[in-house]
Amino acid sequence: MSSPRDIRPEDRQQPKPIYVVWETTMRCDHSCSHCGSRAEFSRPNELETDELFGVADQLIRLGTREVTLIGGEAYLRSDVYDLVAYLSKAGIYVAIQTGGLGLTPRRMQKLKDAGLRGIGVSIDGPADVHDVLRNREGSFAAGIRAMKLAKAAGMNVTSNTQVNQLTLGRFNETAMAVQEAGAQVWRIQLTVPMGRAADRPEWLLQPWQMVDAIDELAEIKTRLLTEAYHAGIPPQKVMNVTMGNNIGYYGPHEHLLRSTPGVAAKAWYGCQAGRFTLGIESDGKIKGCPSLPTAPYVGGNVRDVTIEDLWNNDQRLRFVRDRDTSELSGFCKTCYYADVCRAGCSFTTHCFFGTRGNNPFCYHRVSKLAEKNLRERVVQVEGAAGLPYDFGRFEMVEESLNSEEQT
Repeated sequence: MSSPRDIRPEDRQQPKPIYVVWETTMRCDHSCSHCGSRAEFSRPNELETDELFGVADQLIRLGTREVTLIGGEAYLRSDVYDLVAYLSKAGIYVAIQTGGLGLTPRRMQKLKDAGLRGIGVSIDGPADVHDVLRNREGSFAAGIRAMKLAKAAGMNVTSNTQVNQLTLGRFNETAMAVQEAGAQVWRIQLTVPMGRAADRPEWLLQPWQMVDAIDELAEIKTRLLTEAYHAGIPPQKVMNVTMGNNIGYYGPHEHLLRSTPGVAAKAWYGCQAGRFTLGIESDGKIKGCPSLPTAPYVGGNVRDVTIEDLWNNDQRLRFVRDRDTSELSGFCKTCYYADVCRAGCSFTTHCFFGTRGNNPFCYHRVSKLAEKNLRERVVQVEGAAGLPYDFGRFEMVEESLNSEEQT
């Protein structure tokens, strides 16, 4: 999931859906090989325009400050401009997360005129890698073009990159491409076995490989900041290389890769699903985070109950607010950071293991196991059903650090 802007201290006192990721349609001009929602065609029962505005009114009343529209591709709905304008006029920061294939100059201008302020474009490696993951030749070029159009239009431009077996070792090339295209923030996130990615277990990173990925990202960010320093460029003007919510955790680069240059250092402080974030699916289903799998985490539907009622009362949205460390298991239960971390990203652990509470994709954990000449490997034991936001099941195998790599 994309990370919201910094949460103000006064907002931390009372949980509310400050940051909402809203899937307005499953219709997509891609059919990405790792898509968690398996997007391609519209759902048969997606919210109508008047229903969108009704949801928007509820978010406004609840104090939402930022909405990111996703799909599929949000721009494939003809009413996207009306929705952007409606939210924007209420003072909400509106952005779109996209693959960028169909973001023409005309669409970009209409979105800007409607009040859109930010665009995040997914760039998953250099062209040869990106086009395989996106399952479409020319997708990389289209994404870079969309970033440049957004920059020229005065948007806040960001880019997300998946970390998996295809993108590992290609981060320098990717960083150069998104920086040149105008990204102000470049965020990396772990590919998780949800949706079509669950059908490609051979693409998934093994836990110990994540350390190499994070080390390389730290080198890239340090180099960019050093070059800027010698050129007299303020750190705030440098592309911010940062980790998404489902990768990292308390390694030597934690502050470097979670903080914005020139701003106070930050570290992971736990899953925020249902505390400050909310996910809306295109047929009206509500969950605490847009990345969470549907079946275990949908609290209800906006057609049947208000968002406020779900937010305040449904355990599937409240689980982060109500839980303690009793759900932790394995290494995470005994970890020094257990009280704060709570096993990292809930979406990641549930999609791998069918439950929360034990997360091998952790820099601190990999390092501690390495001190004992051990590592963990994940092995798929059950496939996914083929539904949107579905997942299979994996098991962890502990083995010698010197074992022959099996990925």
